[in-house]
Amino acid sequence: MKLSLSFAVNGAPVEAEVSPLQRLSSVLRDELGLTGTKVGCDAGDCGACSVVVDGKVVCACLVPAANLEGAQVRTVEGLSNGALSALQESFLRHGAAQCGICTPGILVSAAALLEQNASPTEDEVKDALGGVLCRCTGYRKIIDAVMDANRRAGVEPGLVKRGEAVGASPIRLDGARKVTGAEVFGADERPANALSVAVVRSPHWHAEFEIGDVDAFVAAHPGVVAVFTAADIPGANRFGVIPPFADQPALAEGRARFRGEAVALIAGERAAIDLLDLGDFPVSWHPLPHALSPSEAKREDFAPLHEGRAGNLLTKGFVECGDPEAALAASHVAASASIETSYVEHAYIEPEAGYAVMEGDTLVIKACTQAPYMDRDDTARILGLPPEKVRIVPLATGGGFGSKLDISLQPLVGLVAMRTGRPAALVYSRGDSMRSTTKRHPASMRATIGADENGHITGMVFEGDFNTGAYASWGPTVANRVPVHASGPYRTPHYRAEGRAIHTNGPISGAFRGFGVPQATIMQETLYDRLAEKLGRDRLQLRIDNAYVDGDRTTCGQRLAGVGIKQCLEALQPGWERALLEAQAANAAGGKIRRGVGVASCWYGCGNTALPNPSTIRVGISPAGRVVLHQGAVDIGQGSNTVVTQICADALGLPLSAFELLCGDTSITPDAGKTSASRQTFISGKAAQKAGQALREKILRFANVSEAAEIGLEDGFLTVREGEALRRIALNDMKPDALGYVFSAQEIYDPPTTALDEKGQGVPYAVYGYGAQLVELEVDITLGTVKLLRIVAAHDIGRAINPLLVEGQIEGGIAQGIGLALMEEYVPGRTENLHDYLIPTIGDVPPIETILVEVPDPEGPFGAKGLGEHVLIPTAPAILNAIRHATGIAIGKVPATPSRVLAAIREREGEA
Repeated sequence: MKLSLSFAVNGAPVEAEVSPLQRLSSVLRDELGLTGTKVGCDAGDCGACSVVVDGKVVCACLVPAANLEGAQVRTVEGLSNGALSALQESFLRHGAAQCGICTPGILVSAAALLEQNASPTEDEVKDALGGVLCRCTGYRKIIDAVMDANRRAGVEPGLVKRGEAVGASPIRLDGARKVTGAEVFGADERPANALSVAVVRSPHWHAEFEIGDVDAFVAAHPGVVAVFTAADIPGANRFGVIPPFADQPALAEGRARFRGEAVALIAGERAAIDLLDLGDFPVSWHPLPHALSPSEAKREDFAPLHEGRAGNLLTKGFVECGDPEAALAASHVAASASIETSYVEHAYIEPEAGYAVMEGDTLVIKACTQAPYMDRDDTARILGLPPEKVRIVPLATGGGFGSKLDISLQPLVGLVAMRTGRPAALVYSRGDSMRSTTKRHPASMRATIGADENGHITGMVFEGDFNTGAYASWGPTVANRVPVHASGPYRTPHYRAEGRAIHTNGPISGAFRGFGVPQATIMQETLYDRLAEKLGRDRLQLRIDNAYVDGDRTTCGQRLAGVGIKQCLEALQPGWERALLEAQAANAAGGKIRRGVGVASCWYGCGNTALPNPSTIRVGISPAGRVVLHQGAVDIGQGSNTVVTQICADALGLPLSAFELLCGDTSITPDAGKTSASRQTFISGKAAQKAGQALREKILRFANVSEAAEIGLEDGFLTVREGEALRRIALNDMKPDALGYVFSAQEIYDPPTTALDEKGQGVPYAVYGYGAQLVELEVDITLGTVKLLRIVAAHDIGRAINPLLVEGQIEGGIAQGIGLALMEEYVPGRTENLHDYLIPTIGDVPPIETILVEVPDPEGPFGAKGLGEHVLIPTAPAILNAIRHATGIAIGKVPATPSRVLAAIREREGEA
């Protein structure tokens, strides 16, 4: 049955024929083409679909179409009238939009607030926006943008002068699309004749299965076109981000190793798939014994999940120097502890989405991704195609944080498109996204650290089991990165660390902002506080006294340069002294609220660990006089589209406003590597610097002038000025090259690293970033609740290419660190939505003071270092240390939920 409805959207009358139970979000997006309203959960949990109906902010996914008769609806598309509204401008200038998937819902909610209250307080802003989740920004820039729409922060790219792009804060080059709702994400584009794809997934942790009569199933379900299983895959049914460890099938072959694993595809017309009951699918299950923890998986009576991986050990990493046992035995004091961390869900607001279509003999896939070339190669291998016959076109990615490095729907929609000849589209439900994609590795860690009577670290031993789940994914990277970093950024002359990736039947664990280093840092930094207590020394001073400086050698034997950790720690000292005094005064009054102050620091190697890690960037000047940058470093909200362009602009010597971007598409951009491991600013930025310099050198040679000459673009002419001499080169008169450019350059950069030997000695990374954070909080000792008061973050980024974007990354990383410390715990089978799985809201993130420390790295572009992962790493241990300072308790398992905090308090009281 269809309803004929009359209502208004953004002031325009609308007549629509809709199903009475169709959601308003579907009406707007699918019937009216207003895709600015995003869908993140279809359950009213995330708020991304927020719109205004008859003056009230509602979640469009919860409003049935039957309620729309006569209604007035406003969406993000209605906020501007031919030009950006003041609020949208403010979001751009304050850097309040990162990936952009939640931005429309936040803007609509904020606009409704400002119409009622032109000068809201911070608490009023938090109340108004509390129903919209953001995973990228940390909310602080959003609050600033709403409260202070008239203050100028970022600047228009056209106002950034030649040679001054690096260090400026131009607004994002892709920002306008984010604040108008025009950005195209994976679910926003769908060919008119596309088939929909449903995925049949295992409901069991571990099971064998048989698929029944699929022909009968298709015949019994009108609109269903075909069913595909592993038997239909034409290539090698295995993929993995690290080829030697590739072990995951695109569709399981008779045995599912985790809950949520894909076993079959059902392709059909959209209406048929929307109404399909997957419970009708003919599959029989035979559950097998399963293990969800490494301790269970390592039992002798539990069979390996993969052939050749005895004890379910995927791999291990190892670093050793000196004689740690002897050093610890001779130490004046030593501290030992163990700690566990949990699964953490990436919880990006955009579930996986995209489609595939055949264009001639080339398979074209448009989807959200962090790694287009990796997607291309894995998809081609699975589908039996040459890589050049697969084209990956990244659509906007609504958050990734590592999980969208692994392929998800790409080979699935590709298989359907190849076999049916029709486009195939797939949008994961929130439940499917959370069940089937990767998580942060749960860890079980133990360590001992010793110090001499002067407070100098003498030695350390560390070991950890990291639950890598059913398949390898990034398990080898975690196992190898952790031992390199587990010492922290401190001189540790005698050291041994081992990280083990263990298979279980739990969710696959993959890359998540730090590759295991946040877990290891929790272990190390909480032990440093215990050491300081035993030594009777100030906790911050202990860290300063042991911090790396230029010329020090790491536990891998690498000699360091461009080290800024000591400066970061010293930058915290004024706030540290103030906070300790305030906590002492507050606690002297007694009562149930106890105040604590914590500190922690970090270091992080940028790029792959001791492996090749190249990026390639191309730049050219068109006959029309535009600089075209082929920028393949996927921007998932961190700002690479803007930052890489700023670097290239200054290297070339032309203004930022002269540039046009071509992004990501494997057919038109060279491989700039994956967006992960804090590598894009450093590695792709360095490639862009080299490409800009190479193009500049070509132009100067052509004009026969010196390096001091100044180049420009004016009305189709390339101008070259040296002293009083000016040469004007008519670009249209020049013969373009094969790519259509009159001048062009392409450069590759691969950081200088070396392989590690059997003791982990070598040069694992060319560049490290550093940081330290101070946390002030309160603990209610009767409830176990924790209230964050303030965070100060000092981070050495070498050179701040775009300070506003740097601040946004720091604030967003801190918000995720808060979640890791206090609330985020993915429980397989129980927390598969954004209602039961908690992430920080706008009310959970306290004021953040950012201190940018710039100690240039000799290898980085203009001295810059990576940043994206470093900023999350110190937050959780600083919070745990502040809880211990406030209450005297040590948390044995993270997150420090109220129940765990209260249990630890009661246990301590019982011991007293």
